Amino acid sequence: MPAPGGAENRRGWLFASWRGWTPAWLPADVLAGLLLAAIALPEQLATARLAGLPAQAGLVAFLAGSLGFALLGANRVVSVGADSTIAPIFAGGLAALAVAGLPPYPQLAALLALMAGAVLILAALLRAGWIADLLSIPVTTGLLAGIAVHIVVGQLPALFGIAEPAGTLPARLLRIAAAVPGLNPFALAIGLGTAAAMLAAERWMPHLPGALLAVLAAAGVVAAFGLRGQGVAMLAALPPGMPYPHPPALPTLAVMLRLMPLALVVALVCMVQTAAVVRAFAGPGETLVPVGPDFAGVGAGSILSGLFGAFAVDASPPRTAAVVAAGGRSQVASLVAVGCALALMLRGGSLLAAVPQAALAGILLAIAVRITRIGEMLRILRRGGTEILLVAAAAALVVFLPIEAGMLAAVALSLMQSFYGLARPQCVELARAPGSTVWWPPDGEERGEQVPGVLVFAPAAPLNFTNIVYICRRLNAAVAAARPPVGLVVLEASGVVGIDYTAARILLAEVAALRGRGIAVALARLSAERAQQDARRTGLLAGIGADWVFRSAEQAVQDGSRRAFSAPASRADR
Repeated sequence: MPAPGGAENRRGWLFASWRGWTPAWLPADVLAGLLLAAIALPEQLATARLAGLPAQAGLVAFLAGSLGFALLGANRVVSVGADSTIAPIFAGGLAALAVAGLPPYPQLAALLALMAGAVLILAALLRAGWIADLLSIPVTTGLLAGIAVHIVVGQLPALFGIAEPAGTLPARLLRIAAAVPGLNPFALAIGLGTAAAMLAAERWMPHLPGALLAVLAAAGVVAAFGLRGQGVAMLAALPPGMPYPHPPALPTLAVMLRLMPLALVVALVCMVQTAAVVRAFAGPGETLVPVGPDFAGVGAGSILSGLFGAFAVDASPPRTAAVVAAGGRSQVASLVAVGCALALMLRGGSLLAAVPQAALAGILLAIAVRITRIGEMLRILRRGGTEILLVAAAAALVVFLPIEAGMLAAVALSLMQSFYGLARPQCVELARAPGSTVWWPPDGEERGEQVPGVLVFAPAAPLNFTNIVYICRRLNAAVAAARPPVGLVVLEASGVVGIDYTAARILLAEVAALRGRGIAVALARLSAERAQQDARRTGLLAGIGADWVFRSAEQAVQDGSRRAFSAPASRADR
């Protein structure tokens, strides 16, 4: 039976996730869909609040995201809908744009959904799945921690039962702190109790709909103790009826240009999260499947959501995990949850009037705790060296800058991390492993054998204009520090996967300088096919000389030593 991810389903986009479906999966899918609805619907209502839009918009986003992904997505089990990762990003950006002369906030949110969806579908058409890899794990972890801070600060007013302050995040925190003496203890208890119950259920009873049970319990407490009269704010009832298309008015070019940076940020975050979800819940051996069709599915969901007046959607890791844990095998599970959402909108909207706002704030607090990834931070601290600083920097950028600017800065930080690793690669002096002909980086326990007068130098990166000067400086420093003096340098190139023109010219100049000082230079183990082609095209192989190019470091040391030294010694003497 095919695995849930379904790599074989990626031939074409339309209904790709449905290929291979069998009626035998229906019972498990229906049960998984009911569990998904119980988990998702309270979260969709809370995320709409986080986005600054009516609760109904969250349900519409869930309907649109699920239907769009079922239409174009390839993964069988991914759940798409309103998502707490992107909601604070576009809410903060749109709040800054919702000024005189621009469309109202709800129309901006719908327009942004259309634009972000179009970017996602364009990325799928261009096979740009590599874009999802632009953010490293430390930067992504810090980014999510910063978003969690925004979520928590945004829910404190509802949690404390106080008025919503305006301004930047630090300014809002100060105003909230000043209002703490007047907080409503009943709202605080409801919010914290809901968050604790949801987290406890996820930790110890993952098969139970913790969010739904917590919301029902909060509603029961309010009714039993008459807390409405104690200042506990309640949700508004949903207006009954089916959602209908009401796309935003056609925007001007100026409006689209102002929205485009935010649309690109939202689309990028959707790509990163969608790729992570698809790879995490793919079948065996499918963790590197193309994610383009899934970008198209999320993009179609965002476009449908915008056409129905809601907001951008994203793939959800926890909801997808719930589908898998419940035995779901196809997008039927999402469609069953869609049916439950429609039933709530048509017949059960009045029930929301019994739900306290603090309960939704508690759900969002639990989500903030979930996305903070404390365990990942501890692993980075133990195993990532200085990369823990990237976590702190990314979080600080998102917290202290406007959130969309912080996101762009976090992307730039991730790219700088990659660029620094390329521009300052590891360069190692190799030694022969005892009793072998293998040249290997020495470690603290076993230093290996050295050949007097021979330096085997290995740069572990493609050679290009960003790093070649640094590599040549490291080579010169190694030559100067060698004792006895070096008479042969072997450039061990197994880690070189490419060579550009600038690197070839500078390296040839360095080879000429070393030979001018009486030091022979050989090239060994240039094994990557692309690097070999680059070395021929740029003239590097011709400049070094065919007689000084070898297939192994040992051959280069043996043959090069006989040529470089006037009195060659046997290997035993060395």
